[in-house]
Amino acid sequence: MTSLKPRALIFPGQGAQKVGMGADLYEHSPSARALYDLADKQLGWPLSKISFQGPEESLTETRVCQPALYVYGLALLAAFQDHTGHPLRFEAAAGLSLGEYTAHAAAGSLTFQTGLELVADRGRLMEEACNVTEGTMITLLGATPEQAREIATLCDVDVANLNCPGQIVLSGEKKKMEGVAAAAKARGVPRIVPLNVAGAYHSRLMASAAKGLTPHIIKAEIAAPRVPVVSNFTADITDTPEQIHAALESQVCGSVRWEESVQKLIGLGFTYFMECGPSRVLAGLVRRINPSVHCLSLETYDDIVKHPRALN
Repeated sequence: MTSLKPRALIFPGQGAQKVGMGADLYEHSPSARALYDLADKQLGWPLSKISFQGPEESLTETRVCQPALYVYGLALLAAFQDHTGHPLRFEAAAGLSLGEYTAHAAAGSLTFQTGLELVADRGRLMEEACNVTEGTMITLLGATPEQAREIATLCDVDVANLNCPGQIVLSGEKKKMEGVAAAAKARGVPRIVPLNVAGAYHSRLMASAAKGLTPHIIKAEIAAPRVPVVSNFTADITDTPEQIHAALESQVCGSVRWEESVQKLIGLGFTYFMECGPSRVLAGLVRRINPSVHCLSLETYDDIVKHPRALN
């Protein structure tokens, strides 16, 4: 692996969070510390304390974990620059659901403050939507996209995530989701896994959140990114402010086409991915999408210190 190979940064979404994330960055990197301090001040509540110390039930709240993951991803990049003296090199970016905002901030489409305001609004509005609806999500393991869409249509629910081959998530009203197991079994889907989530993300039940977020996105100052950013709603490059506005508005209720997004980057010549975030979730998905590509996970300050050559 040489530094000449084009690199795509990828950022995780809600569910990747874990207590303690960012504490080492805050300790060792003045620039990361400045981002956390700015976030605490802008939000008006202690994002850093909840990220570093928990409790887990607080960090898991949608309104908390979305800005927490956003700040963490960008703090990793700041800490890398502090340690090495130069920015982390990358030629494209993408993010799963919420992670798309982090990708745009990394690529310069959003300032840190603008992105933070948007993800805080997004998290709050999605949590409110969860509180007024009765929704849940189920993962279909071993299903094809065609099977998943057929089951979703039959049960009147939505396809929320197409994460990788054999891992597709359905989302919808709890009553309607009760029929998913039987429909999946009848179509030969090997296994279903109910998810412990607060609501039906990336479904029509998030319509109120999408409607509430739209004015915030419209008024946000969005620039053309410095590098291509792939939208997980369109699975294509969004390189104008107008395209970014539309993609961010649509993704709240729309399907996360992560497998197609990664394949789009591979088709553009990216065979070297770097995941910036906790839990190393995306590296596993990338390997299942295409085992021949390389994905390194940047998760802690130790990763920056121990692997400087691989990161350059």
